[in-house]
Amino acid sequence: MNKPENMEERLWDYIDGLSSEEEKSFVAQLIETNLEWRRKYHELLDVHQLMQHNIELDEPSMRFTQNVMDLVANEKIAPAASSYIKKSVIRVIAGFFILSITALVIWMLANVNWSAPNTGKSLDLPKVDLNKYLSPTVINGMIIATVVMALMLLDMTLRKKQKRNREMTDH
Repeated sequence: MNKPENMEERLWDYIDGLSSEEEKSFVAQLIETNLEWRRKYHELLDVHQLMQHNIELDEPSMRFTQNVMDLVANEKIAPAASSYIKKSVIRVIAGFFILSITALVIWMLANVNWSAPNTGKSLDLPKVDLNKYLSPTVINGMIIATVVMALMLLDMTLRKKQKRNREMTDH
């Protein structure tokens, strides 16, 4: 209950007149009896009085809006996504995935034993031994290729960010 955050919150509510009657009497009693609460109360009361009397609001210049609009007008407008995303690349990627999924479905259908009796259980697909295809050398090669591609992507991203920062500082 004597946490600094809780104390400040309760004192601010007391100063602003937002606390209930029983809360007001409780806080007033704490201010009278507790030295820490009394010090904090006087500190916050001084801040409250300074905020009410000594704050002068600065008004922006007459041309502020025009200056902001001029700065906005000088900014480059981002091009539409269709101008930097080539449809041919999207089509090639989509074609690759469609072809891969189609080949997988055809392979699965070709390897199903259709003459097996229906026992109500899952399909009888042959077991595929991935160890034939994925030797430790192949897995290590895939890991190395993935790390190299990730580093290339990181490098490209950092270069673009650095270029953007340079362009911003030049203006």
